[in-house]
Amino acid sequence: MTWLLTGGAGFIGCHVLRSLRSSGRDVVVFDDLSTGLADRVPDDVPLIRGSVSDQALLEETMREYKIAGVIHLAAKKAVAESVAKPLWYYQENVGGIESVLAAMVNCEVGAMVYSSSAAVYGEPETSPVREDICLAPISPYGETKLVGEWLTRDVALGSGISWTALRYFNVAGAGHPELGDPSVANLIPIALRSVREGKSCQVYGNDYETPDGTCLRDYIHVADLAEAHTAAAALTEANQVGLPINIGTGSGSSVLEVLDSIGRALEREVDYEIVARRPGDPPALVAAADQAREVLGWSAQYDLDDMTASAAAAAGLRA
Repeated sequence: MTWLLTGGAGFIGCHVLRSLRSSGRDVVVFDDLSTGLADRVPDDVPLIRGSVSDQALLEETMREYKIAGVIHLAAKKAVAESVAKPLWYYQENVGGIESVLAAMVNCEVGAMVYSSSAAVYGEPETSPVREDICLAPISPYGETKLVGEWLTRDVALGSGISWTALRYFNVAGAGHPELGDPSVANLIPIALRSVREGKSCQVYGNDYETPDGTCLRDYIHVADLAEAHTAAAALTEANQVGLPINIGTGSGSSVLEVLDSIGRALEREVDYEIVARRPGDPPALVAAADQAREVLGWSAQYDLDDMTASAAAAAGLRA
């Protein structure tokens, strides 16, 4: 079975690509390379450069390579940026999934794994967060991911597509030193860049209702996340799923705990300064991981220190 992997040249995508291929699946990568890197796609994997808004190119690709399933990763994903540019986020994220689903229907592609986000929960009143609680995203990014879930569900009901939406929590680490996170918006690479440049890392607020006052998040190793996609692909191939699933560890770490872990990886303290809160940041977001274990047969294998150590190695700051 051949899978189309949108965003497959990106940080998460290149890990998912390797996991899928290790499972024996054929993969075609579809990426506009706006943030992805072509050299992260092996030479023997087809790389189609294009926008997921280009439905005609998607359909051409699906037919040429006899695509049977899609893993849709391609999207804009920075919360603060989405607050500043909501129209762009709706155009890119909602328009993108609409185009992908329309192409799938026209080409009779029967399986979809949709990249969603814990941002769909907003500021939940309970923790850990279960998939069936009320969804109330507080950022345009989270809203676009929720709309994407709705679209996927509704199109699947009408067309018979087998689907799941994986609600990622905070993705970190590197499966290989050459596959580090180039993001300018994620905490661990931001902190490592601050260390390299001899600057203090900015911590956005220390007055949240959490044990140390800084935001609490569930960090998931990107290699674990990649394996979750392969498990989800297997399930949709068997037409056995049609629901969203949290992908997290089930435990949270604060911003200061993450900086402490980075310090252990580097064997030095990480300097930081407290600055004003960012818009769109909930105080705490930790996954209930039961459904991933029960439905996907998947659970996280790596802890926070594994993530920070592998990220530091990928950044060239650790042997």
